[in-house]
Amino acid sequence: MPTRGDRHLRAMQLAKQLAALGARLKTIHLITGIPPRQVQSLFFPDPRSIPRGRAPDSAEWYHGANLILRSDACLIGARYRQLRNQGLAAGEALVFAYRAYQAATLPPYRISLDRAFNLVSYIDGIWLTNAPALSVLTCSQCGCEFLAAVGTVAHPGEACPFCKLLERFHLDHRIQASYPARPTLDMTERQMGMLALFHMLSPAAEGDTPSE
Repeated sequence: MPTRGDRHLRAMQLAKQLAALGARLKTIHLITGIPPRQVQSLFFPDPRSIPRGRAPDSAEWYHGANLILRSDACLIGARYRQLRNQGLAAGEALVFAYRAYQAATLPPYRISLDRAFNLVSYIDGIWLTNAPALSVLTCSQCGCEFLAAVGTVAHPGEACPFCKLLERFHLDHRIQASYPARPTLDMTERQMGMLALFHMLSPAAEGDTPSE
């Protein structure tokens, strides 16, 4: 059994990683239990370095987001669920899932650590809420995992965000420019293949740079 000191050190290490990824004081506090003032004194000695702005307080932003944002959210949510199923604690799974998302996309990252924290809170029903509002489903067409409201049923023939990305690829240069050539994260094989296919079809693969 880990000692109190072990748990404290683990919380400090997790807080340091979260701070490095741009998490707000409240987010770090909710995940680790470390008081916000202590988090600030330890990891944000310069008040100007403290992340600002209002964090999302519900999962509704996901349902109203554009296709690229929803696909990014699915990458985070799917990887988080996989890591949780493997036995990782929620905070550690969030950090690894967010790093995997960063490895699969190009900066500036469209989803912040705090928005990812909001997502996984509503997947597991923890931190920000007492009940799950999002679930991870598997697309019957492409096999990718995606997020949907709790209670949603994935019907045969219904396109997921990744199916829609592929369908619109040739028409949308923003999609073509959104993902790097070789994802370096460990997620589902089908999702890696989907991202690789996006690059293979992109004009950038032939030496042309897609415009925004």
